[in-house]
Amino acid sequence: MKKTVIAMIALGAIAFAAPASAEKLKAMLDGKSEVPATTSSGTGTADLDYDAASKKLSWKLTYSGLSGPATAAHFHGPAEAGKNAGVAVPIPGAANSPAEGSATLTDAQAADLLAGKLYVNIHTAANPGGEIRGQVTK
Repeated sequence: MKKTVIAMIALGAIAFAAPASAEKLKAMLDGKSEVPATTSSGTGTADLDYDAASKKLSWKLTYSGLSGPATAAHFHGPAEAGKNAGVAVPIPGAANSPAEGSATLTDAQAADLLAGKLYVNIHTAANPGGEIRGQVTK
């Protein structure tokens, strides 16, 4: 019995210690957030987990209502809402929703992510510059 209690306490300590550096972030995507805005009825959500210790960003991108199939999706930055920037991290497999993946960020990308200077953009043939977009926030 004593060994079982000690083992349970040890496992509990590990469970509480593990997620300390994980950060939950989100982006809500729509056409009015694009620059310039689109009239798309498409919407989407990017649920993100960021581990500061490893600089690993993981995502689940879900969307619907686009004008046609998604041709590409990316994290762009650094840019505040209302400004455009180049591709920072590609999102492979975005032709299907949901698209899940991960990438290891550079120090600069990690700083931009935590400062709210990255956005998610989904591109289509009708809107090659981006159909729906959302700023990444905590």
